[in-house]
Amino acid sequence: MLQTLVAPASFRFSNRISLRSFTVRAFTSSTDYEDQSRGGLPRFFSETLPPSKGNVIRVKGDEFWHMTKVLRLSTNARVQLFNGKGGLVEGCIQNIDRTGLDFVALTDPKLVPPQNSQLHVFSGFGTLKGGRADWLVEKCTELGASSVTPLLTERSPSISQNRVDRLERVILAASKQCQRLHEMILKPPVEIGDILHLIAQSELSLVATAEATPVLNALSLGKETSGLLIIGPEGDFTEKEVNMMMEAGAKAVSLGPHRLRVETAAIALLSTVMLWSDSQQTSVS
Repeated sequence: MLQTLVAPASFRFSNRISLRSFTVRAFTSSTDYEDQSRGGLPRFFSETLPPSKGNVIRVKGDEFWHMTKVLRLSTNARVQLFNGKGGLVEGCIQNIDRTGLDFVALTDPKLVPPQNSQLHVFSGFGTLKGGRADWLVEKCTELGASSVTPLLTERSPSISQNRVDRLERVILAASKQCQRLHEMILKPPVEIGDILHLIAQSELSLVATAEATPVLNALSLGKETSGLLIIGPEGDFTEKEVNMMMEAGAKAVSLGPHRLRVETAAIALLSTVMLWSDSQQTSVS
């Protein structure tokens, strides 16, 4: 079963994860970078990276605190910085003082391209209680979704504004855990009518609903590995909403015989499409 969301007009979500509000944030190693493995150099976030070997940038705020107070790193300690956009550079700490530290690049920055599959999740999670929305966003981050958008529907017409900062923190923490170099974007909430043009433009648009074609059967009919994954709210989409999306070009898919929670359906659909996408790319290569 699928589900959807609706947010009030006054609600404001960051169009991107709000990295600018932080000078630096801490992340761990990332397997997106082929030379980096678990247990390697500590990795931290910085919106700005040194442009080349030998250049120095200032690290302050959360990352400075994490480096020096939590991990107790000292002068000459080797670390990595990344910018959430695929950039990664190795260097060492210099000149620690009360307000921050200097990071000097020991290598030229490397740019790791994003994964080939770009899957965008639209889900009606605005009214979920008890941390269930946090869990949904966290797992979408870990699985590699490119973005998550709260979907506003007849049965889930709003989302609380005070969830914004928390969801962004959840995404950042999940990024550390799953070691991804490219940030997942938390987009503003939208109504179904606002995504119909996206559905029409996409070769892969799947809407999770009951009593539809099994998702693997639907995937076997095409080769597109990027697109939209649409999950409804508690109580599912209305028949009118499903018809609107299907008329725009979406394909209704089933996730099995049982009724699923919104967050379960979102992760089941994303996991299935991610695994299928990986198998498609492997077979091509």
